[in-house]
Amino acid sequence: MHRPLLGLRRLTPMRVLKTIVAIIVGWLLLSVVLFFISASRDSGNLPSGAKAALTGGGPMLVKANNVLVLGLDNRPTTGYSSKEGGANYSEKDANTDTIMVWRIGGGVSRRLSIPRDTLVEVPGYGHHKINAAWQLGGPAETIKVVENLTGIQINHMIVVDLGNFPKFINDIGGVTVKTPRICSEISGGTADGGYTLDLRPGKHHLNGEEALTLARTRENSCNAAYNDISREKMQQQIMNAMRSQLKTSHTFFHLPWAAWDAPGVIQTDMGGLSLLQLFASSEIGGNSTPRTLNEASGTYDGEDVLMPRSANVTSEVNILLHGKK
Repeated sequence: MHRPLLGLRRLTPMRVLKTIVAIIVGWLLLSVVLFFISASRDSGNLPSGAKAALTGGGPMLVKANNVLVLGLDNRPTTGYSSKEGGANYSEKDANTDTIMVWRIGGGVSRRLSIPRDTLVEVPGYGHHKINAAWQLGGPAETIKVVENLTGIQINHMIVVDLGNFPKFINDIGGVTVKTPRICSEISGGTADGGYTLDLRPGKHHLNGEEALTLARTRENSCNAAYNDISREKMQQQIMNAMRSQLKTSHTFFHLPWAAWDAPGVIQTDMGGLSLLQLFASSEIGGNSTPRTLNEASGTYDGEDVLMPRSANVTSEVNILLHGKK
């Protein structure tokens, strides 16, 4: 009779389970370490003047913070959108195409989008569309204008990096969103060096480039009613889809790559620990219903603008802070 091999004799279900758990824990720890190393390179990398205009919040795991999320219309010098005709590469001269206040932490995650054409008072510059505040006075001016409009203090700021966003989406395996009919041509479409997106109504699993093209779409030739408000709601849906995708097996197996690339997607005043709390708080807070200010169409100084309604701003800010009643 042959004696069983020593290794096989000791292989028990409990040993297998312990080995699997050790591998999972090690994989997660590796991802956390890579995230902190990557975040430390870019910590506090907001443009000059932004950080001084922010009001510090508390630890997000136990206290809600107000985070201003911005998407600028300047283009990166490499990667996605870098070859678009007539592109502006200067961050200083950019306009804010996306403006969103994210109430995050303490078990909540709610977002409110502010249309880029909202007419506001820009201190020292008169009345302008809110998206011009960055170009006129920089990030500090943008923070001040948003605070004046909403009546709430901004604790942190995130500026999304267009060039790195598609890579992170691809790291987590893309996103699944539900759309109406979409016929989008950004900067003249692919024929002119831009981007084309053609989607039928229903659910779609999009890669990074497609997701960013959808997030940028404000003119839809298949649906004249699709506008900037529709785009803002779609951007919030994409954020919800990213959160859902983070829980998939694809993301787990690619977690170190996603963790390394995540900090490079944004410019922010937050360091690695605060960012880690932000991601954890997003998971705890869950998905939120896309909300945006409901404004009246008008004209000012020969331009089409959106006029904020005081009652609507008060109502939407109340929902942002306290939830829908």
